[in-house]
Amino acid sequence: MENATAETRRARRVETAIVALAVIASIAALRAAQEFFIPVVVGIFLAYALRPIVSKLTDWRVPEAVAAALVMLALVGAIGGGAYAMRDQATSALADLPHAAHAVRMRVRELAGDGAPTPLAHVKAAAVELNKAANEVAGENPAPPAPPPSPGIVDRLTADGVNALGVLTTFGVALVITMFLLAAGNSFRRKLLRVGGNTLRERRITVEILDEIDIQVQRYLLVMLFTNVALGLVFWGIFAAFGLERAVLFAFCAAVLHAIPYLGIVMALIVIAVAAILQFSSVGAVVGILVAMSAASIAIGLFLQNWLQGRASQMNPVAVFLSVIFFGWLWGGWGLLLGAPLVAIVRTIASRIESLTPVAEFLSDDAHGPAAPAQAAGSSRGR
Repeated sequence: MENATAETRRARRVETAIVALAVIASIAALRAAQEFFIPVVVGIFLAYALRPIVSKLTDWRVPEAVAAALVMLALVGAIGGGAYAMRDQATSALADLPHAAHAVRMRVRELAGDGAPTPLAHVKAAAVELNKAANEVAGENPAPPAPPPSPGIVDRLTADGVNALGVLTTFGVALVITMFLLAAGNSFRRKLLRVGGNTLRERRITVEILDEIDIQVQRYLLVMLFTNVALGLVFWGIFAAFGLERAVLFAFCAAVLHAIPYLGIVMALIVIAVAAILQFSSVGAVVGILVAMSAASIAIGLFLQNWLQGRASQMNPVAVFLSVIFFGWLWGGWGLLLGAPLVAIVRTIASRIESLTPVAEFLSDDAHGPAAPAQAAGSSRGR
């Protein structure tokens, strides 16, 4: 009896070690091959969001491939139309960049105090003296190494341009993947059902998982679209009321940045603060714009969006925050956008698999516990 218990414990340890190694290997693979996974995930989410429109067109006897092409053309046309509508403001903003850079340089010179040493200069001088003292204690007197050349502003702008081009390329590949998924229709879903299990019960559970994933992703994207459009309109009103130039362009940029959970509004406030400082000489106007933006983002972006997302996904807010941080580390800006819906999908799958019930319990909101696998199977048999 004792030998059997020892063997069971040893088997559990081996199983735990294998699972841990599999998780670590999966994370390493996701990070190493992010150029492949990111457009695939974005394409899948876009396909989930656009699937109801394609289904509506197919109900009107439009062929599925034609319906997918029409929807994708409408999406690309909407994006291109919005960019074309704001081309004048974007062009004028780019034309004002040299003047803005000069204004920033003048402000920095004013803050420096007409050549007076800055606190950063004092810190650097103290570091040099401490280095000399350490060398004297060690009995050495080497010549100070030359500092490595720091990248210039041109190099940084070039790197940012390459990153922006990479984002556009990723989004373009995601649109192509979305087109193929929409044109394929339910064939991909039927393949998942075939590999989802051999028994009718297992296939019904697979159907429930796929249906709930559809609902979760569509609700998440709908809530995010609604709240960010509403916030963009409010920002537009705030900027127009304060007389900020290019109010439409800055409101659009702030709304797009706000789509990034938690960190987006901070980035938007920094962008608008720089624009307001360059335009207004009054500190009160700048502070007023930032306070109004913060109030709107707290009311709409924090309370309303989190309330709607909580009702839609029934996710634990702490788990959502940790997932955003994790996927932000894993995939950068794309991870910040995709982290929450990916964890919602993990919760949906874990709630239907008995061995993953603790994971579902951790990810679920306290008011909405995970659905038990047995209950899910019973509801499947009742259909």
